[in-house]
Amino acid sequence: MNGPDGVFDDLRDEGEALDALVAELDEAGWAAPTPAPGWSVAHQIAHLAWTDRQALRAATDPEGFRRETEQLMAGADPMSFVDEGAAEGARRAPAALLGEWRAARAQLREALCALPEGTRVPWFGLPMSAAGQATARIMEMWAHGEDVADALGTVREPTARLRHVVRIGVRARDFAYAVHGLTPPAGPFRVEVTGPEGQLWAHGPEDAPCGRVTGDAVEFCRLATRRVHRDDTRLRAEGEEAERWLGIAQAFAGPPGPGRPRVRDTGAGGTGGGTDDGRGRAAEGGAA
Repeated sequence: MNGPDGVFDDLRDEGEALDALVAELDEAGWAAPTPAPGWSVAHQIAHLAWTDRQALRAATDPEGFRRETEQLMAGADPMSFVDEGAAEGARRAPAALLGEWRAARAQLREALCALPEGTRVPWFGLPMSAAGQATARIMEMWAHGEDVADALGTVREPTARLRHVVRIGVRARDFAYAVHGLTPPAGPFRVEVTGPEGQLWAHGPEDAPCGRVTGDAVEFCRLATRRVHRDDTRLRAEGEEAERWLGIAQAFAGPPGPGRPRVRDTGAGGTGGGTDDGRGRAAEGGAA
C-alpha cells in the first residue's frame, strides 16, 4: 500500500535517507552537538525512535495509548517525558539505538499501511488518518534530520518529499494561531512555493481573501518546523495577516517555544538548525 500521494513510500524513503546520514558515524559523530541545546545526534535519533514507538502504539493499541498519554500529561511538567525519552535512548550504544529506530519505523509503516481506510489514529494533538500520521512522521524526520545535518556540517539535497511538509505546515495554520492565543482569519491563504525541481506546490484558492505566501519550499518547510527565523527567509507575504502567520507558523502540535534566533543577531552562518523549543516535541503533526 502506497497511500495517497505516495505518502507511505515517502515515509520509508525519508527514514532511509536520514539513516544513511548516521549509519557510518563513529562515537564522536553520534556525540556531536546539534543546534538543539543539550541534544547530540544520538538524542535526535533517540527522539525519533521514541516517537515512532509511540505512534506505533497509537496505531495498534489506541485505547492503551490514550490511557498512558493521559497519565503522562497529568504530571507537573507534562512534556518532560519527551526529553526523558530522548536522554534514555541517547545513553544506548549507537548500534543498539540505530537498530531500535530501524525496527520502530519499519513496524510503524507496516501498521499504518494495514489500517482500514477511514481509521483515525489518536495522537498528542488531534486524531489523524493513517496518511496524516505518515505525513507527520515525514515532517519530523526531515526537521530533526536538518539538525543532524547541521551537527555534521553537511547540507542535504531537498527532495519532492518536502511536499508533505508543506502540506502539514499549511494545514496546521489555525493551530499555530491558537497556541499563540490568537484568532485565525476566517478565510484561507493562498500558498505557492517552489519545490526543488521547480514544481509549484499550491494550497488554497487563487483568490484567497486573507493574503498570499510565495517563495521557496525549503525555506517554507524550515520556517514551519521552526528551524529558521522569519527574517532569515526570502518568503513573501502579501497582506498583513499572511505576514503575521509567517511569524508564528509551525507544523507540529505542542508549545511553540522560542524558535530560532535571527542569524544577524547571533552571527551564526546558514539557515538550518534550531527547533520548536530547542529540542523536539512528541506532539508534532497533531493538526494533520
